[in-house]
Amino acid sequence: MYALEFEKSVKKDFNTIGTGDRLYIKNSLYAFCENFSPAYEQELLKIGKIKKIQGFNEDIYKLKLRRYRLIYKKENDTLIILVLSVKSRENAYKK
Repeated sequence: MYALEFEKSVKKDFNTIGTGDRLYIKNSLYAFCENFSPAYEQELLKIGKIKKIQGFNEDIYKLKLRRYRLIYKKENDTLIILVLSVKSRENAYKK
């Protein structure tokens, strides 16, 4: 099983999201983490729920949750999913 870690900036991201969406995102993220495996990841990649983001030196992915995008990376050696950002679709890819 994977663990979750959040960048400090994610708390700020969550504060800009409504309570209902925030609860949905948190529940979905914990379910994602609980069910995560290489086979589950391949299934989500195939249906387009997650996608690898191009242009980074490391493996960075986006997870689609309603109109929000969670940007995350996997650290396989410690089995951690590090959530880098939670933003609306319109703002997810701005650096």
